[in-house]
Amino acid sequence: MIDRMTKEEARQLLRDNNLRTTAPRVAVLITLAEAKNPLSHTDVLGRLGETDWDPATIYRNLVKLSESGLISVVSRANGISRYAWSRENHETHQHPHFLCDDCGEVLCLPMDLIPATSENSRWASSVKAATIQLRGECPDCIDEPDAALPTP
Repeated sequence: MIDRMTKEEARQLLRDNNLRTTAPRVAVLITLAEAKNPLSHTDVLGRLGETDWDPATIYRNLVKLSESGLISVVSRANGISRYAWSRENHETHQHPHFLCDDCGEVLCLPMDLIPATSENSRWASSVKAATIQLRGECPDCIDEPDAALPTP
């Protein structure tokens, strides 16, 4: 589900978390709130389009929003951090992700792919967080003929 966030909602969220409400910070927060999958710095820049903001400014805002808990780094596939909005009440973005080895997309997978830890297990209180990332070829790439192969 894609969440819609107004500029005023983003500003209020930043104020509630004792962060300055700058235009780039508001734009980054809205971009991540509306994304259906985790986004890299480059993805965020692409979605923001033509702006006067320096890419380093956007990167610093991603770091600051991550430090505040408003967004999370949910994947570091191939050394690239990908971010997601942490939703209301700083709900974490903890579910499995899929990295397509062909197109490079990182996609959110259903919660039913997370291995369950029984509440009665002696490990239940030990596990604080888990990152599950599956790799392979996404359904779109499987369905798409390989245009990169030369024809004989």
